[in-house]
Amino acid sequence: MSSPQIRRADRAMSEQRKLETLARGYAGRLATVSEDGFPYCIPLLYLWIDGEVHLHTTSTGGHLRANIERDQRVCFEVDEQEGVFDYGRFECDSGLAYRSVCLFGRIRIVDDRQARQRFCEALMEKYGKPETNRPKGFFPRLDIITVYAIAVERMTGKETPLPPLSEQ
Repeated sequence: MSSPQIRRADRAMSEQRKLETLARGYAGRLATVSEDGFPYCIPLLYLWIDGEVHLHTTSTGGHLRANIERDQRVCFEVDEQEGVFDYGRFECDSGLAYRSVCLFGRIRIVDDRQARQRFCEALMEKYGKPETNRPKGFFPRLDIITVYAIAVERMTGKETPLPPLSEQ
């Protein structure tokens, strides 16, 4: 896969920062291409496990599933923003402090039931409420979800830190 240059190399993230951002991120956006050539992008909760992005949807077929069955190439993006800051004399002289990671790769369906169970357990560990009194480790919808894994072929990351108040 060809690697276009990042236009703002001064904002490129280190590998470590990219991995931290992926581990910490809340939700990301998965982009596929429809049969008619139009992009299709949806927000999803995700997990970063063993160097791959894992996510899930219902097993009911739809636009996303049709796109993936036709073409496994995807892009997945995660971002975090810290806020807008002023840097010049005019109102439009504003910047955004942010971190953003884009992954390009191929997506596959995780068919193994035990792997789906581990995914659900990790999902609850990241997004669940630890203080809940509900039974843990039991997922009655395990057989009606589809878990996907994205094998990363290329990853880019950019960031602009929030400058100190003295520089705003």
